[in-house]
Order: sequence, then C-alpha cells, then structure tokens
Amino acid sequence: MSIVLIGYRGSGKSSIGQKLADRLWQDFVDIDDLIVERAGKSIKEIFEQDGEPAFRVIETGVVREVARLEEVVISLGGGTVLKEENRAALTAGGHKIIYLRCEAETLHARIHADTKSALTRPSLTALGGSLEEVQQMLAIREPLYRSIMTAELDVTNLTVEEAVVYIVRLL
Repeated sequence: MSIVLIGYRGSGKSSIGQKLADRLWQDFVDIDDLIVERAGKSIKEIFEQDGEPAFRVIETGVVREVARLEEVVISLGGGTVLKEENRAALTAGGHKIIYLRCEAETLHARIHADTKSALTRPSLTALGGSLEEVQQMLAIREPLYRSIMTAELDVTNLTVEEAVVYIVRLL
C-alpha cells in the first residue's frame, strides 16, 4: 500500500509528500516531475505547445505506472482526478488516498507567493490564475477528490510539519 496525496495546486502535496516520505522512510514520487522528465519540457510548455489533451495522455501513462507502486508516497497533479481512468487506477491499487483540502483564498495566496509556479505551471482557464479560477476549478474537482479519497485533511491553517503529523495519525 502506498500513500497518495491529492488536492488542488498549492495545497502542499509536494512539500508535505516529501516530508511524509522522509518520516516514513519511503521514496517520494511526484507525478508532475515524472511528466516533465518524460516530456522533456515543463508542464506550462506542454500546455502551450501541445495542449492540455496531450498533457493528460502523458499524465495517464504515469498514473498507470505509479498506481502499481507499493510503499511509496505519491503526489498527484491537481487535475489528475479529472479522468475516470486515473481515478480507477488509483482506487484499484488499494492505496491510502488523502485529500489535502484547502480554502480557495489560501490556495490563491500560496500559488501567487510561489514565484516558480508561474514559470512552470499554466493558467487553467481564461481567468489567468485568479481567485475566481481557483474557486471554479475547486467546484469541479472537489467532488472528484472526495469520490476517491480514503481520508481528508484540511491543510488551510497547517504547516507542512503539522500536516505530516496528522497524516501519520490517519494511517
């Protein structure tokens, strides 16, 4: 069994996942990193040059691979849950799937505080990364996160270290 962290961009999946993996003496796998490695370009470049459908094809291949892994901590991309095939692969693996829930205003603030994010991540709608975009995307994705999660943790007011402690308790 692996631990899979899901949630919107800025919820802390990568930061929390790395620390959680260290705490559990497990490897950490960030599917966004694997996608970038396979494509040879940033996620933003994939979206701009090839389009979101091409990105999602690469993502699904990576999800199929990581869903078979055991005893690792996996961080998914925020939109990975959009495809039924991805949700099915993740739930079939019998993993602990933890939804890192976070308020839209906090997500928006975190995303805009991360200078690297703007360089490597695309805007998801014509709203260009605004709070309204975050709210709209959460309205679509949150039911999907909840449909496959085994636990939910509100990380709105938690530090990375606090979130790790709570996740370990959930296990």
